[in-house]
This record gives sequence, C-alpha cells and structure tokens, in this order.
Amino acid sequence: MRRAIHLLEEVDFRPMNSRRPLDYLTWLTAYKREDRSREAPELTAGTSIRSREIDLVGAFYAVGITGHPQFKAVTLWDCHGGWDGGWRQMMEIYRGVDERLFLSDIDDVRFSAFSRPLGAAPGCPPLAGAPAAELFLFESARVRPGAALDYLAAVRAERAPLLAEHGHTLTGLYEVLFCDTEAVTLWAVSLDDHLATQRARDAALGLDDEVAPDSRLLDWAKRARDYLDGPWRETLLAPFPGCRLAPGSPQGQPLA
Repeated sequence: MRRAIHLLEEVDFRPMNSRRPLDYLTWLTAYKREDRSREAPELTAGTSIRSREIDLVGAFYAVGITGHPQFKAVTLWDCHGGWDGGWRQMMEIYRGVDERLFLSDIDDVRFSAFSRPLGAAPGCPPLAGAPAAELFLFESARVRPGAALDYLAAVRAERAPLLAEHGHTLTGLYEVLFCDTEAVTLWAVSLDDHLATQRARDAALGLDDEVAPDSRLLDWAKRARDYLDGPWRETLLAPFPGCRLAPGSPQGQPLA
C-alpha cells in the first residue's frame, strides 16, 4: 500500500475583515460540491482548480482565541493515489509555469496562504474515514531534525490511548514533508470533551479541586520533550458547514 499524501493550507485575510473568511469558505465548499455533478472535471476549468484527484476533506475556520492569528481559514486536502495521483496532478501544472496557475476567481479575497505537504506516518488513520466532529485539535510540533516519525510513533503508542479516554479521536498523524523538523497531528473532539480535558490537566497541576485530576496528561508533556526542539502549539479548528468533517455532512462522500 502506498503512502497517503495530503496538503494542509493556512489562509489569512488582511486587512482584518470578518466577512472574507466566510466568503472564501463558502466559495470553496460550494465549487467542490459542484464538481460532484460534473462528468469529468479537469485539473483546471474556468478560473478555479478542480479535480477529483485532489479532494477537499476539511475546510475550517480557525478558532482565534486558541492562538491562531485572526482571521484564518485552514483546509485539508487528500491527494488520491499519493505521489503519482493527486500530487502529480498538482505538480504538472507547474511545468513551464502554465498560465493557468495565475487564474483565480478569489483574487483579493485572501492576503496570503501557507501550504504544508503532509505524509501519513505509520498507523495514521485513513483520511477518507475521518469522523465529523464539532471541533478538531490541531497540533504543530517542531522536533529535533529527523525525529518526526519517532515522535509520531510515540504519539500513536502513548498519547492516542490517553486522549481517547478523554474523548479525542486520532484523525491525522503526519510528517511534514520537504523538511525534517515538523510533525502535525489532528484530533476530532467535542467541545464538552475538550473542556473536560483542560480541567483534568488543571486539576493535575493543583489548580482545580472540583474535578478528578489526570497526571498522565502532564507525564505526556514531559515525555514529548524527548523529541521536541522548538515551538509546540495546539489550537482548535471549527469545521465549516458543507465540508465532509462538519457535523451533518455525509460521511465518506468526497466533495470532489
């Protein structure tokens, strides 16, 4: 079985205009739904890139109060067929700097976008089977050079069972490609379970005497430092209505 390849994109909007993320996410999820009715959408058609080999799985509004710059949208794409499928299809348009690269019907909506190519680590759940959820916990960890897969193996073996007890479902376990110092994880979680986990951690620190503590949450933080070598951050993402990971969306039905 070949390795699963994905793309994570962070998009911000300046000057601060709260309507622009809404306009962008509405446009993105709508045009990908339109492709479902097309007999054979091409890599590019009109002024937007469309393809069934590049599947929009998650479209999120970043929860700014958890540490994201405001305002931000995050998208998660599945490259069907891995390197030789969706990834190749995206790369082919760069040959000769095809003029179609410069066609967009969302010019002036976005200010900037940053993309991370992701490779599934051993034991990573298939993205096609990812559950819908109220929220997704997004972790970006800077690791020692070359330690990304070792860190992710530890997450799978040690942290995933712990967080599962706290209502978190491991959704993504990714090495950031074309660098050797970053790993990304993604977890589906309800608001209630997210809050309960934070309180259990506070209780373990002696800062909350109204709930049961779970010292294992603190133990993992210490264990993770065996692999980390810089900034580590967890933030929350809210799935946008109409994307596959939003509650109420048909599961297992690609938008593209």
